Amino acid sequence: MSLRNRVAIVTGAGGGIGEAVAMRLAQAGAKVVIAEVNSTGGRRVEKAMLDCGTDGLFIETDVSVLGDVERLMETTFSRFGRLDILVNNAGVNFVKPTLEVSEAEWDHVLGVDLRGTFFCAQQALRLMLKARQGAIINIASVHATATIPGAAPYAAAKAGVVGLSRALAAEFGPFGIRINCVSPGATATQIWEDAQACAEDPEVFRSYWTRHTALEKIATPMEIAGVVVFLASEEAAYVSGANIVVDAGMTAMLTCRQEKPL
Repeated sequence: MSLRNRVAIVTGAGGGIGEAVAMRLAQAGAKVVIAEVNSTGGRRVEKAMLDCGTDGLFIETDVSVLGDVERLMETTFSRFGRLDILVNNAGVNFVKPTLEVSEAEWDHVLGVDLRGTFFCAQQALRLMLKARQGAIINIASVHATATIPGAAPYAAAKAGVVGLSRALAAEFGPFGIRINCVSPGATATQIWEDAQACAEDPEVFRSYWTRHTALEKIATPMEIAGVVVFLASEEAAYVSGANIVVDAGMTAMLTCRQEKPL
C-alpha cells in the first residue's frame, strides 16, 4: 500500500487514532500535514516524523473555525502543491444526561465532529477537483449505530458523519474522488484510558468492554490506522461510500444478544 509522493492531511493528529494514522501514512511514503488544535501534541508528532526521516508539517488548526480550515488547505497547497488524502479524525466527546446538556456543549461537539468534518472536506474537495482524484476518510464511530445513554450529541454527530460521507461519495465519485468512513469501536486512546481511570472499578470497566466484543479485546490506535491507510491507497480503488466498522464484532454481538451497552 505505497503512498509515495502523496500528500495527506490528518486532523486531530496530535494523539490517539489521529497520531497513529499520521505515522502509518508517513511510513507508507506520504508527506503528512498534522492539523491539530493542541500545539504540544502537534509539534510532538511533527518531531517524531522528522526524527524518522519522513516529511511532516504541523499546522495549528481548529477545525470548527472555517478560517482555520481555509488556512490549513492554503498552507498545505503552498508547501506541497497538491492534496491527495484527507483524514477527518478531529473529534470531541462527553457522556452526560441529555437533559443536562447545554447549548454550548451541543454546539462544541457538533462544531468539531460534524461541522469540522464538512468544512475540511469541502475545502479539500476544491483542491482535489483540480486533479480529479483524491481520497477522503472520515472517522465516525460505532455510536452512529449502537450507542449508550448520555451520548446524544456525539451519537448525533457521528451518525451525521456517516450520512455526510455517503452524500459526498455520490456527488464527487464522477470526479475520481473516493469518500469513505471508518467507525471504530472501543479504542485505547488517551480519552478511553482516562474514562477507564475515572470508573468506579477500572478493571470492571475494561472487562465489560472486552467481553462485549467477539474478539474480546480493545483496539489499539494502530489497528484502526491500518484500515484508514488501506482506504487511502489504490488497494481500495473500488471502495467509496462505505462505512467500515472496526469494532472487533461489538455491534454484531449487541445485535445478536439484544443487549443494551453499559
